[in-house]
Order: sequence, then C-alpha cells, then structure tokens
Amino acid sequence: DCPGKEGTGGRKRNLTLLRNKLYMGQRRRTEPVVENTTTAGDHGNLRRSQSDRTEYSQKLQEKMAPQVVSSSSATPLQEDEEEVSRRMMARRVKIIAELMQTEKDYISDLDLCIKEVIQPLRNKQIARFDVDGLFSNIELVHQLSAKLLSLLEEATTDVEPPMQIIGEVFLQIKGPLEDTYKIYCYHHDDAHTMLEYYEKDEELKQHLRDCVQSLK
Repeated sequence: DCPGKEGTGGRKRNLTLLRNKLYMGQRRRTEPVVENTTTAGDHGNLRRSQSDRTEYSQKLQEKMAPQVVSSSSATPLQEDEEEVSRRMMARRVKIIAELMQTEKDYISDLDLCIKEVIQPLRNKQIARFDVDGLFSNIELVHQLSAKLLSLLEEATTDVEPPMQIIGEVFLQIKGPLEDTYKIYCYHHDDAHTMLEYYEKDEELKQHLRDCVQSLK
C-alpha cells in the first residue's frame, strides 16, 4: 500500500498495454483484412484464405471468358445469317430494277414533251411565246437522263447482283447532274410565272391545249 509499490504496479500495467498495442499493430500490418460485413459471432469468417481467393478468381475468369459455340449450334446461326444476306440482296436487286424503270419512264415523258410540245411550238414561231424560257434546258435534262440510264444498264447487264456497283455510276455523273439541274431549277419559278401569264391569253392558251391534246 505504499506509494512506491503503486508506482511499480502502474508502470507494469502501462508496459503490458504498450506490448498489446504493438502486437495488434504488427498484426494489422501483416494479415490481409477484408471488410467486416458479418455479425459479431462470425469473426472466424472475416478473412478469406489464399485458396478461396484463387478459386474465386478462377470462377470469375471463367464467367467473363467468351463462350465457345459448339458446331451443332453454329449451323442454325450461319443459316440465319445466310437467309438475311439473301433477303438483303434480293431487296437490293428490286431497288436497282425500280430505279432503272423510273429513269426509263422519266425519259419517255421527257421525250414526249420535246416531240409533242416543244418542237411544235417552235415550229409555229409564235411571236409572244418564249419556248426556251418556258421549258429552260429540258432537252439537256433529257440527254443527261439518257446517259444515266445507259451507265446503269452497263453496270447491271450480264453482271451478277453482288458485283453490280451502282454508287460508282452516280459518282461518275455527279458533276453533270449538278450543272444541268442547277440551271433547270434556277429558271423554274420564272417558267411557272410565264405559264400563268400564257394561260390568261386565249390565243396562247389554245396553242397549249393543242399540245396537250396531241399528248393524250
């Protein structure tokens, strides 16, 4: 009970606590610790063993690895892809055929317009009737459309569908198309105004009726 004995006991307790702290600090530095998501009674499961981590890593890699398709299941997939490819090619062939038929019909309409309307009006030499102003460069449009159809036929005749290169045709004629239709579109509004004026004049309107009748 003397002061000297109390000092000695206090130093012993302090030394014991210091050793415990050093021991716990050493454990924290050397042992792998995982996040504690268990209850207080599950302290024995807080850390995974090295073998557990290795097994988990292997399973994760297996799940993320691409699955190998067996030969028996690959056949239907290949058949589906071939069927889709056939349908797309058949659709492409129909689109090209429709494009060419549309161009043929357009050229036929232009040909009728030139032969049954423009040329007769020019032959009449009507003083107040500006044929070229009304129809602009439609004859150049006809020539260019005929050229386009010729290139399309050249690209598709006796050529297997997969080898028909249609885009090259439009790239080849792109410049002339722009130049020709730029002029036609530029004069379109003026031609429409001119036509409205001619339709108010009975004599000029009759000439237009005659042309329309010949077309019918």
